[in-house]
Amino acid sequence: MPTYIIEHMEEDDEDTKVIPEWVELEYRQMRILAGEGSTVHFTALSKSSSSSLASAFTASKPGEHLAPAKAHTEGILDLMKSEGVELGKVCLLDPKSDKELSPEDAEEFSWFLFGGILGDDPPRDRTSELRNLGFPTRHLGPVQMTTDTALGVTKKVIHDIVPLQEIPYIDYPTITFNPRESVEMPFRYIANEKKEPILPAGMRELLQKDLNKSFDFF
Repeated sequence: MPTYIIEHMEEDDEDTKVIPEWVELEYRQMRILAGEGSTVHFTALSKSSSSSLASAFTASKPGEHLAPAKAHTEGILDLMKSEGVELGKVCLLDPKSDKELSPEDAEEFSWFLFGGILGDDPPRDRTSELRNLGFPTRHLGPVQMTTDTALGVTKKVIHDIVPLQEIPYIDYPTITFNPRESVEMPFRYIANEKKEPILPAGMRELLQKDLNKSFDFF
């Protein structure tokens, strides 16, 4: 089973000094999408975020099947050194790569690396910080995804042997809360059987709460 690494690149919440709630929701979703048998590492966390995330990892709901996860303050290179993993066995998922991820890549790579950049619109190419380290790269298509979606797509390609073009997507979906409130998401998502975007549990409620907060300023 593949190992997934998310190099954390988001700032801690200014008030709580830990990762923001929406980031924690997406990180939890990554464990769900990875599934049992895989391992998810979150690297380059602050000490407070690492402790907070490690505590969150111990909580699970009945019937959930989460991939084991580990929180690290060290970065990807230190983790590779401690685990004895060579650079050539780590695939960086990079939108600027010349090569598309394919099922055959499961034979070449054992680790799949993502920049933990969850909210850039437009993207600021912070993946360049990892690209410059010399990892082999693959892309997931022309449309920007949330990082949890990118992990889910990678799992489908590498483990489920589904080519990128055969995965059902929905681009830039509008999330409707009621007849007067909605928000358009500027990303690509995997679509479920109802042709709705697969969002982390709790994300709809958090989006609506943030939308209502913005109205408070008017």
